[in-house]
Amino acid sequence: MQQQYNPQQIETTLQQQWQDTNAFKVTEDPNKEKFYCLSMFPYPSGRLHMGHVRNYTIGDVVSRFQRMQGKNVMQPMGWDAFGLPAENAAINHKTAPAKWTYENIDYMKTQLKRLGFGYDWDREVATCKPDYYRWEQWFFTKLYEKGLVYKKMATVNWDPVDQCVLANEQVIDGRGWRSGALVEQRELAQWFIRITEYAEELLADLEQLTEWPEQVRTMQKNWIGRSEGINIRFDIAGQDGELEVYTTRPDTLYGVTYVAVAAQHPLAQQAAKTNSTLAAFIEEIKGGKMAEAELATMEKKGCATGIFAIHPLTGEQVPVWVANFVLMDYGSGAVMAVPGHDQRDYEFASKYQLPIKQVVTAADGSVTDLNSQAYTEKGILVNSAEFDGLAFQEAFNAIAAKLATLGKGDVKVNYRLRDWGVSRQRYWGTPIPMLNLEDGSVVPVPADRLPVILPEDVVMNGVTSPIKADAEWAKTDYQGQVAFHETDTFDTFMESSWYYARYCSPDYDQAMLDPAKANYWLPVDQYIGGIEHAILHLLYARFFHKLLRDVGLVQCDEPFKRLLCQGMVLAETFYREAENGGQIWFSPQDVLIERDEKGRIIQSTLKADGLPVLSAGMSKMSKSKNNGIDPQKVIDQYGADTVRLFMMFTAPPEQTLEWSDSAVEGAHRFIKRVYSLISDVQAAGEPGALEISALNDQQKLLRRELHKTIAKVTDDIGRRYTFNTAIAAVMELTNKLQKASLASPLDRAVMREACTALLQLLNPITPHVAQYLWAQLGHQQAIEQAAWPQVDNAALVEDEKLVVVQINGKVRAKITVPADASQQQVLEMAKLDDNVQRYLAEGETRKIIYVPGKLLNLVVA
Repeated sequence: MQQQYNPQQIETTLQQQWQDTNAFKVTEDPNKEKFYCLSMFPYPSGRLHMGHVRNYTIGDVVSRFQRMQGKNVMQPMGWDAFGLPAENAAINHKTAPAKWTYENIDYMKTQLKRLGFGYDWDREVATCKPDYYRWEQWFFTKLYEKGLVYKKMATVNWDPVDQCVLANEQVIDGRGWRSGALVEQRELAQWFIRITEYAEELLADLEQLTEWPEQVRTMQKNWIGRSEGINIRFDIAGQDGELEVYTTRPDTLYGVTYVAVAAQHPLAQQAAKTNSTLAAFIEEIKGGKMAEAELATMEKKGCATGIFAIHPLTGEQVPVWVANFVLMDYGSGAVMAVPGHDQRDYEFASKYQLPIKQVVTAADGSVTDLNSQAYTEKGILVNSAEFDGLAFQEAFNAIAAKLATLGKGDVKVNYRLRDWGVSRQRYWGTPIPMLNLEDGSVVPVPADRLPVILPEDVVMNGVTSPIKADAEWAKTDYQGQVAFHETDTFDTFMESSWYYARYCSPDYDQAMLDPAKANYWLPVDQYIGGIEHAILHLLYARFFHKLLRDVGLVQCDEPFKRLLCQGMVLAETFYREAENGGQIWFSPQDVLIERDEKGRIIQSTLKADGLPVLSAGMSKMSKSKNNGIDPQKVIDQYGADTVRLFMMFTAPPEQTLEWSDSAVEGAHRFIKRVYSLISDVQAAGEPGALEISALNDQQKLLRRELHKTIAKVTDDIGRRYTFNTAIAAVMELTNKLQKASLASPLDRAVMREACTALLQLLNPITPHVAQYLWAQLGHQQAIEQAAWPQVDNAALVEDEKLVVVQINGKVRAKITVPADASQQQVLEMAKLDDNVQRYLAEGETRKIIYVPGKLLNLVVA
């Protein structure tokens, strides 16, 4: 055994052994309980960041723990390799996205191996490879045949300079995030998948996900947004046809004073033909964002159409306005406006001096003043004809019945969820497998012509997608007709919605999945990833899984049994003011920091010039603030096990983790203490036999502490996922082992048992040093194949108890008593203590309170 702990040598040697023996390769075994542990796969951006390291360390700890429970554990890894960032990087580096992506994959794979993660690399997938996206294309054509795919015109954010569609998040103050050009609202033909067909099932099956965070389930419920309301039809004054709106508050129907429609609504477009003011207004709001989340806070703007709708119950005419807060893609693109009882409608009516009517009042009779804001609570109807005095549900039912009788309304369940638009106008993505024929029809690419391969040897000009610019790529034929391949590519959520299932049979070339293997491994037992994916990725993956089930590829209803959302990694931020008023940010690794006794920063200077820099506190590691810590530098300095231990010990996994150089050093010191302990045990000589009956009190106490620790760590890692408290318990045990005797053969036998278990408890967290020290203790079998240590319940039985003796609530003595001592026996033993005798002499004992084995309190007066 080497005298000094050398993590680099230990880790690289062991990692090579794991690679040479394919140590983590796994196959289906019906005789063993399976455990599928999966961390969300990374985008190959070039190098790992600490958020990756934390995510994947959690997954590896869980996987190694479950493997030591005797389970058949699968932990795969792959690459979410398509997407717009690769195009931008390729343009900046004057290369092709494919070349940039594959180089990044190679580098990041090396980093993952350097951290000692136990992946089955035979299952690796990259979503940009044709053998992966071939089956995604095939699946899309099957969904098209089932009527779950369609193409329609949709309003998108269009960047006129970059000539591409932007997501709402890529529009900043009305301008393209990259070009800075004013964004336009355009109508483009887009492909959609009917996720709304599964809205009710996606909502109902959340009840199955009892091991998901409640926060995530709530976010998904809100995104699906089930509501029960009424489709109400307004006649149009002087015209044929009707204007349909959906409302969940029919009790406010008598308070409608105008109807608002989206700029793209047919009535708005019709009116704009003869109304230049309206046409100009519609053109003005084209550049506005379409994100629904911003509707409540954005400035309300509108323009009257000159058209009037007829109230279905009163017959009154109410004006129709175009409003920027109404979206064509949500509902019918029209809303009935009730300014008295909706704050958004109230603000709009106040701005444009439209009437505000009160038709609901508080049920408790309190004053509801509409002078400053809308009254939005449910209450009792007023000013609503024969419905006055009704509460919400009574009014809902009665008004629904009357509208149905008049042919003006129907009760309907509605969802906030909208069909999934999967078209993207960029290049680096999966080609959508559809053909446009000369006669104007559209057909799916036949299965025997899949995959439609994306060319990888391309030149990026930063404006036009190479497959859109190359007419020859798109040109093909279909049953004797000239045909053209669709040049849009899939939303990258498509690839990440089924990768977890492909891991089950990554090389299978007969179908999208091998059903036998998929149904052995699925569902995923533990899924780990950031809370930022709580809605879209998880919702799309759940939807995809149900689609896979419905074509017979999988049997279970949900893809992920248990979900853990890890917190962000934070680091200190430092800056100087720039001459232009901005900030120049410096890496924490380049700053010399002085702290007070409480750890607060009292001075920070740049190492390069010795001049002060300002602290901006802790924030998420990011490129923009230059506060990312390079994992490779930390590994090179301290070793992978130190990084892993720090990540697991510093904070519970779901909370944010604050990076601390001193805490990293502390983790490193602990590993060296364990190393030193095992070295001392090895040098002390051979142990004797572990004769339980011959143990003295100190040896019994040490074994009791050992088995209490085994029980706690097993529960903390296996059930509670409180890795930090598990490590704290191991550290406490290590302190006690360092003080224990090694003098006799029986001492050494107890220590050998304890150190063997100590390394097993540490193995999921620090696997390299655990395996090295395990071998030094003489174990031939790899620690990965060793069973998790079992609790000896007999060792937990205490022969004696330490009882605290109080007089009038103040501690006067601590006495050791037999574990089965009665209250009277404890009292008699306490009276033998000189200090207790002194205080008892001050008066008469009026009351005795005894907590067995813990506390004796005597009330003396």
